[in-house]
Amino acid sequence: MEITQITNGIRYIGVDDLDLDLFEGQYEIPLGMSYNSYLIEDDKIAIMDTVDARKTDEWIAKLDSALAGRTPDYLIIHHVEPDHAGNIKYIMDRFPNCVGVCSQKAVGLMKRFFDVDFEDRLQTVKEGDTLSLGERTLQFMMAPMVHWPEVMVSYEQKDKVLFSADAFGKFGALSREEEDEEGWSCEARRYYFNICGKYGNMVQGLLKKVAQLDVKIICSLHGSVLTENLDYYIGLYDTWSKYEPENEGIFIAYSSLHGNTEKAALTLASIIKEMSDIKVSVADLRHDDMHEAIEDAFRYDRMVVAAPTYDGGLMPIMEDFISHLKIKMYQNRKVGIIENGSWAPVAGKKMREAFETMKNVTILEPMVTVESTVKPNTVEALKELAKTLVG
Repeated sequence: MEITQITNGIRYIGVDDLDLDLFEGQYEIPLGMSYNSYLIEDDKIAIMDTVDARKTDEWIAKLDSALAGRTPDYLIIHHVEPDHAGNIKYIMDRFPNCVGVCSQKAVGLMKRFFDVDFEDRLQTVKEGDTLSLGERTLQFMMAPMVHWPEVMVSYEQKDKVLFSADAFGKFGALSREEEDEEGWSCEARRYYFNICGKYGNMVQGLLKKVAQLDVKIICSLHGSVLTENLDYYIGLYDTWSKYEPENEGIFIAYSSLHGNTEKAALTLASIIKEMSDIKVSVADLRHDDMHEAIEDAFRYDRMVVAAPTYDGGLMPIMEDFISHLKIKMYQNRKVGIIENGSWAPVAGKKMREAFETMKNVTILEPMVTVESTVKPNTVEALKELAKTLVG
């Protein structure tokens, strides 16, 4: 039975899910997902969160092996989302003297999920409260809307471990991390912007609290246990939650009915590459992962959207993409627009109107109109747009 020792007294008892294809019913996870859980062994024993009900049996086996016949005193409930709370009722039923520790807001959510009132066995904590386990003390901090309202994090003062709930999490099972050639940041970025992206101000609030601590290890509820270069990970979260571009570059996202808008988008990409050495990333929204496209839209400082008119409006897949960006608070970027239309082009107007509602988004000129197919005058217009983009 593999039980990973994080420190002398803190064990990893989480599990991997290699069978789930869509996380939260929408995010592709080709490398699976981890549900992280930990055990602190001191004078008092604390379980740090449970796992999704999909992996109950595997998690219980790891928990029992780690407990070795002992009884847990506390179940720390950082987050009540089902992928972490799937076994709260099991623990409370099996260990009648175990006390659940959670935020006040978590109490009501647990009633909704489990239809059981654990209130007489719950110890609610607020900002700054502490819990002594013996040599180790947990310090609690509230992290509302990172990314649910009941979320809290805890800091283990002896080994300086931050149990960060969903913050600093990523897509991908731990057993398949070596297959992720792009490392932590790529899947952590896709995870952050698609799940926490709307709540940058709340993440900033949490980072300010973390900055007051001497953190040596970050234990999130998904993905890697972070033990080195913590300034790098915290720095990325700071950039992301401020909605600042992480890299200079141009992201081109397009949809196309018959290939003509695609030709315009790819022609623009070629022109830019001939004109400069700036990074260019391209996504075909018909085939590429929508959520990776959202990740790249936030990663780079410039973006071009290209789409045809459809039923007197905008091709739905592009409309969906822009809607996702708006929900996740897309801002502080420059955006170029390419539209296509055969008799009454309005796609450009629709895209412009959508981006004009977003904070600090500058629409670049010229807006390029493809009249059914890419012609010499289209290429000239694309060159003008490329000059503005390269700037």
